[in-house]
Amino acid sequence: MIASSRHIARSARAPFGVRALSALCACALAVSLSFALVPATAFAGVAKTDVVAGETVESRGLAVSQCPSIDATYAYVVDGNGTVYFERNPDTQTHIASVTKIMTAIVALENSQLTDQVTVSAEAASIGESSASLKEGDVLSMEDAIKALLTSSGNDAAIAIADTVGAKLGGARAAFVAAMNAKAADLGCANTLFANPHGLDFNQYAGDMHSTARDVATMSVYAMKSQTFRDIVSKDKATITVTRGGVATPLELESTDELIGVYEGACGIKTGFTSLAGECFAGACNRGGLDLYAIVLNSSSEQQRFTDAKTLFDWVYANSVNYPYAHASETATMSWGSSTKEVPVVAEVAHGDWTDKTIKATFSEPDGSLDVFSLKGNVSCTMSFDNVSGNVHEGDKVGSAVFKQHNETIATVDLIACEDVAAPNPLEAAGIWVGRLLSHFTGSQTVATSVDLNDTPLINDKTKAKY
Repeated sequence: MIASSRHIARSARAPFGVRALSALCACALAVSLSFALVPATAFAGVAKTDVVAGETVESRGLAVSQCPSIDATYAYVVDGNGTVYFERNPDTQTHIASVTKIMTAIVALENSQLTDQVTVSAEAASIGESSASLKEGDVLSMEDAIKALLTSSGNDAAIAIADTVGAKLGGARAAFVAAMNAKAADLGCANTLFANPHGLDFNQYAGDMHSTARDVATMSVYAMKSQTFRDIVSKDKATITVTRGGVATPLELESTDELIGVYEGACGIKTGFTSLAGECFAGACNRGGLDLYAIVLNSSSEQQRFTDAKTLFDWVYANSVNYPYAHASETATMSWGSSTKEVPVVAEVAHGDWTDKTIKATFSEPDGSLDVFSLKGNVSCTMSFDNVSGNVHEGDKVGSAVFKQHNETIATVDLIACEDVAAPNPLEAAGIWVGRLLSHFTGSQTVATSVDLNDTPLINDKTKAKY
């Protein structure tokens, strides 16, 4: 017989009295909104202080239509390489509920073996709220315990893991929580403090605990470097096995992440809810081999947190542009390995030994391109040319190009010759020397002028509109 462990209560649900009061307030609000004919996403919006690629919406002069309209009080979007796309109150401390379990999993993975045995205590089994349906006396592997922790957000699994690993760390649950805080400090999460391994923050679990959208992103990026962690959170279902009364008993788990298998590229990682934290979601998405993380804290509803995350993901992808290095109308044929290739001529570089000859040049990566975020600003390209002399052959370096976006260097590429140009022979060199000597009197050209032939088309030429 297979026992089912569904997500029977959202992570860290508040006590009945608080829920009842919240329900009454929600009903009153729903009635007032229905009379006003306000759509369900009425709380979503764009703030002047929202930060896009390092600058506020207001200072960038962005139109509302160019920005993500979300509901969450705190939000942060970053990719796996550390590029930050969006910030809303990213460093304001707040409760994060079961998002805490990201750090619980990190500490467990780094301080135990997946084959370690975890025994479920009476306290763990009776903690309630979000549960993996573990029972007192159940024994399971650490790997399955982490699956129960992350897939169905099991508070029972969190306690069982903390007690097991805490004992290995020379103490009990307090030692585990201390390890969580130490790891947060190691990762640079300066605004994070954990008080327990599950994120419950009311009644007997009330205490000093907090984090921020930026810190949650840091934890998320770090956790997803673990293939075990990534494999677990990317699944919408899992089956674990517990030894219950001496009998191997499978438990079915269902993920609390509603984007997995539904939203393109969704690959985890953790939901959370308490009355203090609101609806929270640390989401990950992978398209084109790049991880993108959207952290939304204190969204207005269970569904809205996922809507917020999708809005942020869609916005980043919609404004991500593949920008080719070369934008030139002239081409040349040059040898490329064992074949020939048609390449763009992006510059003509003066040959210093001649008065009138230039060398056609292309980029060392003529088909190269950059992935850029269009709302950060347009791309510029500045070329510098080498002092070229002697015999020049195809492929010789003749200069370099620096690409910048919003005054930040994003790429440096060599310019290479795409043709052979010989140095003058002795007789030609003598004539050039005489010509240069006479140029003091005639004003004639002594060397050709290098020319940049590469265009840098606008990637964001929308008319700026004040907020």
